Amino acid sequence: MDVNDDACCQDERVALKFIASKLAPAYTGQPAWSIRTMPTSTPAFAHLFEPLQIRGKRLKNRIMSSGHDTSMPTDNLVNEQLIAYHRARAEGGVGLIVLQVAGVHDSARYTSHVLMATDDACIEGYRKLAQTCHAHGTVVLSQVFHPGREIMESSDGLLAVAYSASTVPNERFRVMPRALDQAMIDEIVAGYAAAARRLHQAGIDGVEVVASHGYLPAQFINPRVNRRTDGYNGELDQRLRFLREIIAAIREATDEQFIIGLRICADERDPQGLTEDESLAAVKRLQSQLDYVHIVAGTSASLGGAVHIVPPMAIEAAYLAKEAGTFKASLNIPLFVTGRINQPQEAELILARGQADMCGMTRALICDPQMPNKTDTGRAEDVRACIACNQACIGHFHKGLPISCIQHPETGRELIFSERKPTPHRKRIMIAGGGPAGMKAAAVAAQRGHEVTLYEASSQLGGQVLLAQLLPRRSEFGGASTNLQREMELAGVRVIRNTRVDRALVEREKPDLVIVATGAEPYWPAFERGGELQVVDAWQVLRDEVQIGRSVVVVDWRCDWIGPGIAERLVRAGHQVQLAVNGTHCGENLPLYVRDQLAGELHKLAVPITPYARLYGCDDNTVYLQHTASGEPMLMENIDTLVLCQGHQPVDTLGDELQGLVEFRRIGDCLAPRTAEEAIYEGLKVAWEL
Repeated sequence: MDVNDDACCQDERVALKFIASKLAPAYTGQPAWSIRTMPTSTPAFAHLFEPLQIRGKRLKNRIMSSGHDTSMPTDNLVNEQLIAYHRARAEGGVGLIVLQVAGVHDSARYTSHVLMATDDACIEGYRKLAQTCHAHGTVVLSQVFHPGREIMESSDGLLAVAYSASTVPNERFRVMPRALDQAMIDEIVAGYAAAARRLHQAGIDGVEVVASHGYLPAQFINPRVNRRTDGYNGELDQRLRFLREIIAAIREATDEQFIIGLRICADERDPQGLTEDESLAAVKRLQSQLDYVHIVAGTSASLGGAVHIVPPMAIEAAYLAKEAGTFKASLNIPLFVTGRINQPQEAELILARGQADMCGMTRALICDPQMPNKTDTGRAEDVRACIACNQACIGHFHKGLPISCIQHPETGRELIFSERKPTPHRKRIMIAGGGPAGMKAAAVAAQRGHEVTLYEASSQLGGQVLLAQLLPRRSEFGGASTNLQREMELAGVRVIRNTRVDRALVEREKPDLVIVATGAEPYWPAFERGGELQVVDAWQVLRDEVQIGRSVVVVDWRCDWIGPGIAERLVRAGHQVQLAVNGTHCGENLPLYVRDQLAGELHKLAVPITPYARLYGCDDNTVYLQHTASGEPMLMENIDTLVLCQGHQPVDTLGDELQGLVEFRRIGDCLAPRTAEEAIYEGLKVAWEL
């Protein structure tokens, strides 16, 4: 249900308010926090913009940027890039920013670019960051963190010595940890306290102890990981001893106004992980020491569990709402929830139902830092909604690069694109092509004051986005086109459909500049072909232009989402499908969590996957492949249809026609076929430079 729909009648709103009022007595007498009912300029989002008091801090709304690694720090310290990133979200109106993890001990360096709070050198950077966000009325917390056995990488390429509650290995990173002895436990607990003291000294409003995703505190809580024989194992209270010591040490090192929260997984979504019952029992016993509990899902310890760290679009939006409601009903302190809450309507409904007190909307804010302000001022339809593609946010992080967003490439590049300055010289600009590259260039150029006309050869804008949204569980990708069209509309771009730009049109219109964004088309490689086997490409399949045979081979050169998506689509349509990938594994070029979720779906569907497979040829009913490492042949027999997912080639005849006629720039796939991320970024960049 969308709270803005007419179907959400006034009676239902009154009922939801009534339910919330009945829950209020459970919170009476809790000095650390309170709910205040205040008038808002956006009645449709009354709960979202209701302030929340936690200890001495007033959160102006219920929107949170939850802790997430940005890969921006240098030398493990806060820098100007990170400050600029958070400034953009604070300026955008977010109520609470929880900063990415701060390591509390030298053994907590789970990546080479993690922030560390183990030395007083960190204080000045945190102080500047806090002051920057406070200037916009945003409360700022920092996560304090030790990964235990969950070590991803080291700074020098050597395998680190990892520590855990017990010598129980990590499956995902293949780490065999060393069991902590008492001296090191005491040292790490002291590290939490010292880190909190430094953050407090820097003006940070509080800390969030990370016990989520199978990290060190969760390793102590989990009876399948904690196999100790001392006072840190046994019944739940013994397994909570480590966390209790941490929380108590932090409180002693700070003061009574310093916020202490806990992030924990409602369910780690793994057979060896914490269950909902175990997590709920833990937080119920810890709540007297805490100011709030923040629930998420998944675990870093396994591929299937890790998908939930940053759930891709294949996972339902706001999918932890039910679990949040269970936790909230059992606690007498605020309950925060994060889990693919991408739009303000979703957050409002969670809050209105009384399922949580604060909603983590991190990727929504990465995609549109102004989302809170837009929503609060009645412009929710202008919000650039996150599509959970994971390509430039967590996808960049896993490459060790600063995070960004394919739809909003300004994210992570705030020091370059922070202020969109009007152009001093207005130009007449013609844009050829209404795909992502052309639309982004048009919107930004028009925002800067240029007179922009975009021409699209077909009746629909969107380019390859229109095809991407047709694959199973990727319909949300179509939002990239919807969002860009709205940006163009707001900027005043003139759009002309069903018109192909050619030399004659340019001669008639006499623009000052042409931006060529004519895209790409499927690439058909040269291969040995004999007999009558049907051969088609992915675009023909998605457009339903061909009748596919029963037995199908999909050959995937790119190793992205197209080949697996085509395979899944055809299997669900009743075909027998084999997938042959020219890589070490299916989805090799995809963000990890997208890849692993997709691999899981294909396994459920029993789709055979052949890696290291290069297309060699075909005849009447056989597809011939070559192993890319050994060079040996591989045959797939009794095949009716071969589907080519072999990448794309540029469509650039217009560029050749315009040589010597007018100034022009190529962007996106017509320059070189890549992804929507590069196309949209190049649209931004070329328009920025005009």
